[in-house]
Amino acid sequence: MRIILVTGTGGAGRTTVAAGTALAEARAGHRVLLVSAAADGALEGAFEGPDGLRAAEAPPGRPRPVPLDAPGAPAGPPDPAGGGAPAHGARPGSLHVLVPDPAGDFRREFLAFQDRSRTAFDLLGATPFEEAELTELPGSGQVALLRAIRDAAAGDWDLAVVELPPVPEALALLALPEQLRRYLRRLLPAERQAARALRPMLAQLAGVPLPAQWLYETTARWEAELAAVQDVIDSPRTAVRLVLEPGPAATGALRTARLGLALQGLALDTVVANRVLPADSPDPWFAGLAAEQHGHLAALREDHPDLHELPHLGRGLRGPDDLALLAVTGPGPEAAAPVRRTVEDRRAEDGILVWHVPLPGAVKDGLGLVRRGDELLLSVGPFRRAVPLPAALRRCTVTGAGLVDGDLRIRFAPDPGLWPAGKD
Repeated sequence: MRIILVTGTGGAGRTTVAAGTALAEARAGHRVLLVSAAADGALEGAFEGPDGLRAAEAPPGRPRPVPLDAPGAPAGPPDPAGGGAPAHGARPGSLHVLVPDPAGDFRREFLAFQDRSRTAFDLLGATPFEEAELTELPGSGQVALLRAIRDAAAGDWDLAVVELPPVPEALALLALPEQLRRYLRRLLPAERQAARALRPMLAQLAGVPLPAQWLYETTARWEAELAAVQDVIDSPRTAVRLVLEPGPAATGALRTARLGLALQGLALDTVVANRVLPADSPDPWFAGLAAEQHGHLAALREDHPDLHELPHLGRGLRGPDDLALLAVTGPGPEAAAPVRRTVEDRRAEDGILVWHVPLPGAVKDGLGLVRRGDELLLSVGPFRRAVPLPAALRRCTVTGAGLVDGDLRIRFAPDPGLWPAGKD
């Protein structure tokens, strides 16, 4: 199971690149799930046009099957000999589209939480909500998308292509599970649950049932769900694909995305330059636009030499074959270089350990570092993250740090009071 998370700058074509990639992978014989909130509206020409791929009806929030070719076209992976028909014995691929349902997801979760918490609400004299009067709250879309990512990983797919929001919102979304788990662990530590045996006695003394039981059960459920999402995000078979339209803001967006992803330990497997204009037009006005765009392309290649370019179609989508032109296929997430934080042992030479934290594109201005218990609070540009320390460094004190070519090197000295005796 592979997962490709597609983000990019606003209006750069994330939806079409995600859908084109999903279609191409399905035609190659893979079982593919496309998760996109915009699939229905933005892909009308490819999915709903007269020659398009019409998705079957399905309940909101459920995967809907989509044919791999327009009516009358040959289906399945092409014959290697070039005949256009499916190769003999080749496994047919499949494409399903899932549009998350934030409103329905919010109602189901809220009603379930209300039912589990009924005792506490009765004590407070609260009037329960009916399903018909519930309206989703801000943030419901992000939660529904995270659940869709988790469910996609648990499904019977070879590949899930997930369209994320633009870069800033996507980075915040991917950081959300870990942040929420950190808050839950701090506010309701697991060790406090050891007092469960005392609750019946305390309830009898107080004369009313105590809400601690349902509170801890709800917290444990949230923790398990967030951990499942985090496992999918952190998996080596999950990678992020960045879609940009070459322009003045593209280079900055690429650097911001690389820095934010590295801070979260996530891999960037492909950078896509979308809507690239041809460079050989005889029209002076068009040639000027193309020359300006190709100058931005050159700047992008300096930061990311393996840039993947997609052509500007010069028109709206006119069916699945147009969509297939916008596919980005390749070796997949497992080929993306992982972001590794390593500990260098220099006790013999200098009496210290050095923690290397990759932060590509970071500059010293705006870089902050604070030790809090077993965590390091890192502030880098617009990002801030609490990074757990490796076990060995928790028994050390921070003595300094330096930034060298995007490598944050944090120096630690073993604490004699905490470092195990006899350890060299």
